[in-house]
Amino acid sequence: MSAPQFFDLRATHNPHRWYLPLTPAVCVGSRDNLFMFGGVGMASAITALERTCERPVIWATAQYLSYARPPSVVDLDVWVPAAGKYNSQARVISHVGDKEILTVNAALGSRPSDISRQWLTMPDVDAPENCAPADHWRGGGDDLHSRIEVRVAKGRYGGTDVGDGAEDGRLLLWIRPRDGVAIDAGMLAIMADFIPGAVGNALGLNAGGNSLDNTIRYRRIVGTEWVLCDIRITGVHGGFGHGAMYLFAQDGELMATASQSLIVRVRD
Repeated sequence: MSAPQFFDLRATHNPHRWYLPLTPAVCVGSRDNLFMFGGVGMASAITALERTCERPVIWATAQYLSYARPPSVVDLDVWVPAAGKYNSQARVISHVGDKEILTVNAALGSRPSDISRQWLTMPDVDAPENCAPADHWRGGGDDLHSRIEVRVAKGRYGGTDVGDGAEDGRLLLWIRPRDGVAIDAGMLAIMADFIPGAVGNALGLNAGGNSLDNTIRYRRIVGTEWVLCDIRITGVHGGFGHGAMYLFAQDGELMATASQSLIVRVRD
């Protein structure tokens, strides 16, 4: 029996079109202003690409254009302009009616090779069960944040403060989905969209941000309960910020890397 999925992506009679009904469970924001979490938009597009092309995603980049709000339905149209022996180049346009929400470009495939190496190593941190749990500042209820467990290994997040993350702009979070949801390419894309949550930690302010884009590159996905998200805010200027994330399995396997630009918002 397959593991439950984090979002309810559904097929249509057209193998190149999928749809995603929006509920609070895949949304964030205040109760009167919920919208689809950007990572869910990217993750659903990646899943649609993998199911249509029947190949794993190598990299994907999303440009966020607008907001989708429940109870609307997001349609995902998959285009595959190039498909070779080992890899495909494809894109997804996700929209609500005629309003485009995000566009995702990607490459998919794999090549026969026995080489598997990594040079980036996982930071030496406490195991997740020994780290303090964090409650997102908008957590609670039945929104997306209530379905994800976060523990802070270094930095400040969700009212939990461990060490001095502002010194180097670095936030280390252990993240896992609740209810036995599998760690797959889509789930890693959702975690990658936690980069804006590190802005407040880096600045030492009550701050966050809205994603402009997200790029994720997959190395090797392995079985793991928790994912260590090593988030680094690299700079802020002119109201915009830039950051990166490295996603490790509990055994130290580097599964993916991500990067993002965002609008910086300082809250009262």
